Amino acid sequence: MKKFNVLLVGCGGMANTWLRYLKNRPDVQVAGLCDIIIEKAEKMRADYDMDCKIFDEIKKAFDNNNELRINLVADCTTPDAHEYIVTTALGFACNVIGEKPMAETRKQALNEINAAKEAGKTYAVMQNRIYMTGMRAIKKAVHEENVIGQLGYIGSDFFIGAHFGGFRDLMDNVLILDMAIHTFYQARFLANSNPVSVYCHEFNPSWSWYKGNASAVAIFEFENGAVYNYTGSWCSEGHNTSWECDWRLIGAKGTVKWDGGDNLTADIIKPDEKGFINACERISIDMPKTEKNYGHEGCFDEMFNALIEERAAETDCNDNYFAMNMVYGAIESAKYNKKVML
Repeated sequence: MKKFNVLLVGCGGMANTWLRYLKNRPDVQVAGLCDIIIEKAEKMRADYDMDCKIFDEIKKAFDNNNELRINLVADCTTPDAHEYIVTTALGFACNVIGEKPMAETRKQALNEINAAKEAGKTYAVMQNRIYMTGMRAIKKAVHEENVIGQLGYIGSDFFIGAHFGGFRDLMDNVLILDMAIHTFYQARFLANSNPVSVYCHEFNPSWSWYKGNASAVAIFEFENGAVYNYTGSWCSEGHNTSWECDWRLIGAKGTVKWDGGDNLTADIIKPDEKGFINACERISIDMPKTEKNYGHEGCFDEMFNALIEERAAETDCNDNYFAMNMVYGAIESAKYNKKVML
């Protein structure tokens, strides 16, 4: 028996990223695949030449647990299914790792957190973008090296015309719930603080191919006084940003900019050349390449290391809830056209 006997639930496109990682870990055995459309599970088993059980309902897998001995569930289902999958797995005394967002509503998220507490198990959520080299480098420069002094403003721009098809085209609040959770989590990570309020305006241009609002502007305040401004659209054609966003962080001594790729710089005020517009020195911020995994693999590594070390993962549901509350607050603010306290 391997250390982790995993049931992978949800065999859509994102599950491939998860399965490739799971199959490469020597301490993991994929005990089963589960999808409500069982043909998807069958195809995935065949595509990866696996010898494992397949199911169309998670409880059916646990009916066979004397044989399978599942001790970890990987939830790759759609957002509307997360609460059921997560709470069911926790109810069978299994730890859970899963795709974002952790839940569609605040109530569902709190149910998951309570289920984990009652089971004495953990639930960690994929937040791959805080494991990008740029994100780690910015946080180190701003909060450890104090490159720009006291942080006052964070801004992120996200503009991509994404033609997914499938469930996203039919979601309400598709940009904020399915994509901005990444960016909000990044903003909280970079602010190194928790949010206290939000004002948000959602909209859907006439040409949008999404049913729900695919564009938004949101302003957040944080406990440390920093203000975060989010602007984004999933139906914006041309001049695309990166998937990691264009970022600007402003502090007392200067500004950090990152394009989400390889360009990470800071303009720092030259103390001896101040004027109507102060002269600045532009410096590059290193994004060192190491043997450590980044992106999805970095988050996976952290999830499994936390399980092995019997601790909460960096993206544990309790911590992830602060970013999810930014999502729920933004949706509520847009719905009622008012500032919402978080």
